Amino acid sequence: MTIRLPRTDGTTRAYEPRAEPLTFTTGAPLTSRTVFSAAHVVADPYADTTPDSPAAVDWDATLAFRRHLWSHGLGVAEAMDTAQRGMGLDWAGAAELIRRSAAEAKAVGGTIACGVGTDRLTGPATLDEVRAAYEEQLALVESTGAQAILMASRALAAAASSPDDYVTVCTHLLRQASEPVVLHWLGPMFDPALEGYWGSSDLDTATSVFLDVIAAHPDKVDGIKVSLLDARREVDLRRRLPRGVRCYTGDDFHYPELIAGDEQGFSHALLGIFDPLGPLAAAAVRVLDTGDTAGFRKLLDPTVELSRHLFQPPTRFYKTGVVFLAWLAGHQSHFSMVGGLQSARSLPHLARAYELADGLGLFPDPALAESRMKSLLTVYGVPQ
Repeated sequence: MTIRLPRTDGTTRAYEPRAEPLTFTTGAPLTSRTVFSAAHVVADPYADTTPDSPAAVDWDATLAFRRHLWSHGLGVAEAMDTAQRGMGLDWAGAAELIRRSAAEAKAVGGTIACGVGTDRLTGPATLDEVRAAYEEQLALVESTGAQAILMASRALAAAASSPDDYVTVCTHLLRQASEPVVLHWLGPMFDPALEGYWGSSDLDTATSVFLDVIAAHPDKVDGIKVSLLDARREVDLRRRLPRGVRCYTGDDFHYPELIAGDEQGFSHALLGIFDPLGPLAAAAVRVLDTGDTAGFRKLLDPTVELSRHLFQPPTRFYKTGVVFLAWLAGHQSHFSMVGGLQSARSLPHLARAYELADGLGLFPDPALAESRMKSLLTVYGVPQ
């Protein structure tokens, strides 16, 4: 059996899908690293919506995917960038997602942490309004029993006039938090509106401000989640953290080496790429749990090509590839997204994502994935 995949020059090429998937068993929580997968939301394909409409979510399929991640021992990072926060999912939708996922986590014994932001603010805002928006979301997340992740805020980036403004807002929130939180630094490659976060476009200066906030409140910071796609900078940053404060890598380009670590430490993980890689990633970390770093790298290193493909610029559209692979893997019945974001990547891009994922054995049913890929290609006019 072969499938004709499109090239960017308008021609096609033959690809022979693999016949058998890799098999992964579910298991207990991981021990050597704390690992979260940021999880996508499943749109309701029957909803009569437009890209500007509030998100219509298929809650059954969305929660089923979270149970899939929990079954492999992964934690779920909820209502984050991967869930199209601010790119199709508004605050009302995110709040409902947090409530439902936190309740599901309690029911199945899953680990969950949820994003706290300011996305109820839809226009220019003062620093007081930014702080109040954060407080509202922090209160909601804490009321569900989930851990809070203080996300980078477009509104704060727009309202802040100096590094001191970031320090003031974050210090207030850390004092308000009842339990240690994760501080999230999302780079502008994921969201251009976050350029100059922490008060400077110079990353050395911004890093100093970030570290000052953490050093002043180490008892309120469980860890930091860094998404700058710069492995050297992340290693330097984690070496400068106060004792007991974790570094959760958000680097979807260099995660195997950062999780494996070096003689001076390692990163835990909070990654969007672990949405499609969930079972394989969990299996790799279980190998690492035994002390077998080489075996861990042997499993996880081959996945980097797929991750770099999905997260290629414009990086913020990686969610399209994540949802596409979830459809091919049988986790949902359709390839549609809130906000119509299924159109954000080209057909050749999706075809390459299919090929790379199939080569890794990520599809539980390769024949189903092939059939769905052929149906998409047919809709686009690619003969099979």
